[in-house]
Amino acid sequence: MGEGKPVNISDEALIEQIKKGDLDAFERLIAKYETKVYTIAYRYMGNYNDASDLAQEALIRVYRSIGGFRGESSFLTWLYRVVTNVCKDELRRRAKEKTVSMDEMIEKGKPPAVEEKNKSLEEIILCKEWQAEVQAVLNSLSEEHRTIVIMRDIQGYSYEEIAFFLECSLGTVKSRLNRARNMLKDRLLSRKELLIGRACQGH
Repeated sequence: MGEGKPVNISDEALIEQIKKGDLDAFERLIAKYETKVYTIAYRYMGNYNDASDLAQEALIRVYRSIGGFRGESSFLTWLYRVVTNVCKDELRRRAKEKTVSMDEMIEKGKPPAVEEKNKSLEEIILCKEWQAEVQAVLNSLSEEHRTIVIMRDIQGYSYEEIAFFLECSLGTVKSRLNRARNMLKDRLLSRKELLIGRACQGH
């Protein structure tokens, strides 16, 4: 019969136990979601080793910060944010390292990448500015709209997976995604016109 602990104890009850210092409750809570944690990390990182390392780092961060969990969203939604933030932090760190490495190459007189070498300076600047504009537009969306666009159009989650992670119906996922895409398209078109205008004025 085991130790007589409830099998289907809720996340909320486990979290309350964890806040009181119950390590066993934390292990039981994480056991419910560790596969999802790894899956999220793998979606971001694309390989087993990185996903495994970052999943572990995310779980450590969850343990350290769970005392601040207020229940304003489901635990799964909060957990998703923690894992994605860990992965994004690592990707930003790597991007920064690549930028520093590229700067060092330029300083040493090495040629830039072939893709950029064949472009005009204006094209390179415009491309980089446009990437920044896309990110700025993404950041301008509400959290729920930004999250659903990233999950579907960038990370490639299925509608079913998104519905599961966000704990909503398929209909809600589709309608929310449609609204988010329309807002994204409208704002991107507006930004593109401004960007092209600036580029033309620069000639």
